[in-house]
Amino acid sequence: MNILESLESKNRMLPEKYRNMSVDELENLVRDIKAKMGKKLFIPGHHYQKDEVIQFADATGDSLKLAQLSADNKDAEHIVFCGVHFMAETADILTTENQRVYLPDMRAGCSMADMADIYQTERAWEFLQVLFGDTILPLTYVNSTAAIKSFVGANGGATVTSSNAEKMVRWAFSQKERLLFLPDQHLGRNTAFNIGIGLDEMAVYNPIENILEFDGPLEKVKVILWKGHCSVHENFTVENIADVRRTNPDMKIIVHPECRREVVALSDMAGSTNYIIEAIEASPKGSAWAIGTEMNLVNRLIAQHPDKHIVSLNPHMCPCLTMNRIDLQHLAWSLESVMEGQETNIIKVDENTATNAKLALERMLELS
Repeated sequence: MNILESLESKNRMLPEKYRNMSVDELENLVRDIKAKMGKKLFIPGHHYQKDEVIQFADATGDSLKLAQLSADNKDAEHIVFCGVHFMAETADILTTENQRVYLPDMRAGCSMADMADIYQTERAWEFLQVLFGDTILPLTYVNSTAAIKSFVGANGGATVTSSNAEKMVRWAFSQKERLLFLPDQHLGRNTAFNIGIGLDEMAVYNPIENILEFDGPLEKVKVILWKGHCSVHENFTVENIADVRRTNPDMKIIVHPECRREVVALSDMAGSTNYIIEAIEASPKGSAWAIGTEMNLVNRLIAQHPDKHIVSLNPHMCPCLTMNRIDLQHLAWSLESVMEGQETNIIKVDENTATNAKLALERMLELS
């Protein structure tokens, strides 16, 4: 078997069998497999997954929480991760050699994570070292590839989440004079601004052109933002906010910090996915909310809170396309493959990459 055949055997596309099954047949198959495998199987489901998938999740949450739960669940030999590629990588990094992590559809990626590859990052690091010398500490959002986490770990940095970003940025400044924030410029900008860093002290590194976008003197730069973004959250605009303020002046606007700076500034509240969920749960009956985050989650919150008036901040927003790659058909296929002992769509991070990536994660976890 050559390399191409090997890859195809491990990462096959969905067989026609599952395309021809009814919803009832697929759901019954998933339930049957879960019952037969018991504790040996663990299905983590990210908040942004479709309801047809999330109904079978053993745990729901954000990417890091789900990876940690996978690692804590020592009885689980098989972890079928319903999320995207970088999330499954993190689960593989944190779990043991006796546990295997699977991604039901290998096309389920993250456009933000893909905006920073390791070759661009190594080139950027060389470029920035020439400009600033040994004054920079790298931080990466957990929404990044294992290779980027590994690079950050090898260079003394750490990962961050949208919940602990402020704490981690403060920590970075206790280590070095400057920081490089990958791969989401908006979370980096919003976080730095919140702790008192001026917008005129933030530069943007453009990985496509290998240039630093900054108009002032270089010695003024404190934060270097990677020019990446979430394709979902960047689609919330100041015009969306103006529409809500005009048509529903009593409605509160809550957004994710992956939104643009001007959107966050004009909103009433901003925070992580869990922050948004908890704010809605704690709000009184009859309260009104416009939420700036992924549409599957917004629709789920609408269904869970019929006593509240909840809408998407952008009424034309679509669910995250890559998150939606995983559907009931792919979940059923993945589970049946696992039960039959087939190594389909296994996510495995090489040992060297995993070691340094784990360093970056552990530095964060020690401070959180």
